Amino acid sequence: MAKPARLPDPLPFAQQVAIFSRLAEANPEPETELHFTNPFTLVVAVALSAQATDAGVNKATRGLFAVADTPQKMLDLGLEGVTEAVKTIGLFRQKAKNVIALSRILVEDYAGEVPDSRAALMSLPGVGRKTANVVLSVAFGQPAQAVDTHIFRLGNRTRVAPGRDVDEVERAIEDNVPARFQHHAHHWLILHGRYICQARRPRCGLCVIRDLCPFEEKTE
Repeated sequence: MAKPARLPDPLPFAQQVAIFSRLAEANPEPETELHFTNPFTLVVAVALSAQATDAGVNKATRGLFAVADTPQKMLDLGLEGVTEAVKTIGLFRQKAKNVIALSRILVEDYAGEVPDSRAALMSLPGVGRKTANVVLSVAFGQPAQAVDTHIFRLGNRTRVAPGRDVDEVERAIEDNVPARFQHHAHHWLILHGRYICQARRPRCGLCVIRDLCPFEEKTE
């Protein structure tokens, strides 16, 4: 991700409230587009989604989760079975190995349960900070911010959460977005970035926060 040359000040509190109030009105209960049935399948789905589309992951995991929705069932399926199930996803061989490895750790060290701490989640193979934050937010209701390319772009374009890298944007969301919007903040931002504030040609004509956004290169 390209880092901005100069880091502007984040938008003032009142403007943050106005922006997130509109995003909340447009989508009161935003949800991840990855399909899952429990915290374990969420961990697997998010780990598989690196460098892959949510639609592609959902297609692959539909059959996988039907037969292996717990760490022990995933181990019983085995590496060959997991590899076959996820072969349509990029980097599938390494991802399959990670799924088996993290399943084994969950069985041996956590009694088959997904831990609800970032450090414990990040100790699992194939689970980075972004993946851990998705799980903390979606599965456990914690106000964790999973910053991807969409949120990085949107945070800087709108000045909701400016930052030179994903860690700075994550901290900027935590520091500047009003507390009552923290739980859903990353979902509102990722969906807005994915479908409206797109990289090459943002769809400003459809944007509910157009008049509040300081981005100078607006499209019609």
